[in-house]
Amino acid sequence: MPKKILTGIVVSDKPNKTITVLVERKYQHPVLKKIIKVKKKYNAHDENNKFKNGDKVSIIESKPYSKNKKFEVMGENK
Repeated sequence: MPKKILTGIVVSDKPNKTITVLVERKYQHPVLKKIIKVKKKYNAHDENNKFKNGDKVSIIESKPYSKNKKFEVMGENK
């Protein structure tokens, strides 16, 4: 199975070697047919503490680094 790749915005870079990424997705409600926006935060491993708040980044699924950290930073999107 391919690894999940998500794109979002960094909302926190306080912990060492970790960033929190806010990922927003849109989908259509099955009954109401209304477009719904859902936001979710993911913790991602940032080895060099390179990324700061407001950066747009891609994260990829990886081995678990800790209890909540199962993604790592792939690169920056312009």
